[in-house]
Amino acid sequence: MNLLKQSISDVLGLFFPELCVTCGKRLVSQEKFVCFECWRDLPLTNFHLKPENKVAQLFWGRVDISAATAFFSYKKGSKYQQLIHFVKYKGLKELGYETGKKYGYQLLESPDFADVDVIMPVPLHPRKEKKRGFNQSEWIARGIGEVLKKPVDAKTLYRKVYTSTQTRRNRYERWQNVESVFGMTDTNALKDKHILLVDDVVTTGATLEACAIHLLKQAGTKVSIATLAFADI
Repeated sequence: MNLLKQSISDVLGLFFPELCVTCGKRLVSQEKFVCFECWRDLPLTNFHLKPENKVAQLFWGRVDISAATAFFSYKKGSKYQQLIHFVKYKGLKELGYETGKKYGYQLLESPDFADVDVIMPVPLHPRKEKKRGFNQSEWIARGIGEVLKKPVDAKTLYRKVYTSTQTRRNRYERWQNVESVFGMTDTNALKDKHILLVDDVVTTGATLEACAIHLLKQAGTKVSIATLAFADI
C-alpha cells in the first residue's frame, strides 16, 4: 500500500504540478508546490534558537562546529519526507529554492548566523550531479543566500571520489564512505571566512562532518551547518 501511495504521489508531482507535493490537494492561487496548510503544519525544529539541539549534538566531540540547525524534522513515511523526496529525486529543484528562502527568513532570527560570509552546499560528485541534473543542496543554498544576502560558493569544495549511497549505512560506515573524498580548488578562497555548510537532510552527520573537517583545515575558518531537514529516527 505504501509503495502504491508513493507511486501515485510521484505521478501527481511530476505531471500535475498544481497539486501539493506533500498532501496531493489541488493548489489554489498564490500556492506553489506546497499548499498553505502544509506549510503551516511544517514540523519546524526551531533549532536555530536552541544551541544545544539534536543536530549540534551529532558533532560534539567530533568536529568544532560553530552552530548547527535544521529547518524541519520528519519521520520515515511522513508526508514531509515527500517534500525532500521531490527535491532530491524528482527534479523539483525550484521547490528546494523556495523552501531555502523560507528557511533563510528563519535563520535571520538567530545571531549565530549573522556573521556568515559565504554559503556552501555539500557537493555531489560530477557523475552523480550529471545523472540527477542538479545538486539539490545548491538550490537550497541559493534560496537561503537570497534571503541572507550572502554569496553561494558551489565551486571551491568539490567531491573527488564517487561514493555509493549512504541510505542504508550506520554512522561508522557512512564515515568510512566519505573520509578523504573531498578536495578544494583554491585553498586560500576560504581563509578567515565563516562558512555556512548546507545540505538537504542530516541523519548521522557523517558527510557534513567530513566536509567540515576539510574546511576547518583552512586558516581562520569557522563552519556552521544548516540542513533543510532532520531525520528524526
